[in-house]
Amino acid sequence: MAQDFGSGSNERILAGMTWEQVFHARLLGAVLMVPVARPYGIWRDWLMKHAGTTRLSKLLWDSVALVSFQEPVYAVIIAVSGASGSGLIKGTLGAALMMLFLGRPYGAFLNAVRKLFGLAPGGDKPMSLNS
Repeated sequence: MAQDFGSGSNERILAGMTWEQVFHARLLGAVLMVPVARPYGIWRDWLMKHAGTTRLSKLLWDSVALVSFQEPVYAVIIAVSGASGSGLIKGTLGAALMMLFLGRPYGAFLNAVRKLFGLAPGGDKPMSLNS
């Protein structure tokens, strides 16, 4: 995945982590994707209700959703994996910058998955087969 390559590069270059630490961070991130997916979906749905109909508004709110939810998770992942001090700060800021640009494409992908399963786009109603 491109995001994993970007995160791995961020961890190695900006955070100054070793390749072993980068591997640990990517593995931990993959494991955490499942339990945080639903809470993130709920968070994104709530924030996307504030988005207007313009592309710019959707871009802004999708980016805010991704950064505000995933950035703390990412900071914990790289800290547990070995980043500390200025490396932790640089790695976290680098990831935040990537997330600002990836927020809307990722949100559009989530909406496409919802459409595939006959669900409303984010912000319209909760992502649940029972609602």
